[in-house]
Amino acid sequence: MGCVIMGRGGVSPPRAKCRNIPAVWQSCIGRGDLAPTAMKYNPAIDHRRSTCLKDYDYSQAGAYFVTICTQGRECLLGEVIDASISLSQYGIVVEQIWHQIPQHFSSVALDAAVIMPNHFHGIIVISEESFLVQQESQDLAPNKNSKKPTLGQIVAYFKYQSTKLINVARDLSGVKFWQRNYYEHIIRSEASLAQLRIYIEQNSRITS
Repeated sequence: MGCVIMGRGGVSPPRAKCRNIPAVWQSCIGRGDLAPTAMKYNPAIDHRRSTCLKDYDYSQAGAYFVTICTQGRECLLGEVIDASISLSQYGIVVEQIWHQIPQHFSSVALDAAVIMPNHFHGIIVISEESFLVQQESQDLAPNKNSKKPTLGQIVAYFKYQSTKLINVARDLSGVKFWQRNYYEHIIRSEASLAQLRIYIEQNSRITS
C-alpha cells in the first residue's frame, strides 16, 4: 500500500519516510521543490510560492495547472516501485475525489493529472457553460453546482473532501493533510497546454 501511516487517538502520525526514491529526488525533498522528479526544474511550470494574480478572475473560462503538496511534504500518497508510482490507500482516495470534481461542478472538466508521493499535479478546465447542457436527459445530482466556481473553490472542495475521507481512514480528526496554499499556472495557449500534458506524463515515469 505504499507509505501508509495510521494514527489513533487524535495524535499526529510519525513522519512518513519515502522509500525507493531515486537519487535525483533526495536533494529535492527537504528543500521544498514542488516537482522532485528526474526532469530539470522548469520555472515556467514549477513554483515555490503562490502565483495567484491580484484582481484576476479565476472563475473565467480557461485551463489551469495546479500543484498541491501534502502537509510537511510527507510521502503519504504512494511510493516509487519499479520506476512508477504505486498509490497508497490515501493516494487512491485523492484519485477518486479528483474524478468526482465534475460531478460537483457542472462547468468544470478535468485534463491530465498525476499523483506523486508527496504532491499532486492536475489540469482543471472551467467552461463558460455547464458541460451538461447537451445532456438534458441525464439526471443531475442534487448537490450539483450549476454556478460557475472559482479555481480556489474547486481546489478547496478537492482538498476538503479528500482530507475528510483520509482522516477517517487514519482515525484522526481535524488534522491537515494538505498544505494551506496551492500553486497554479494559467494556461494561455495550446502550446503551453501540450507542454504541461507532457510534463505530467513524464512525472508518472520515474527514472533513477
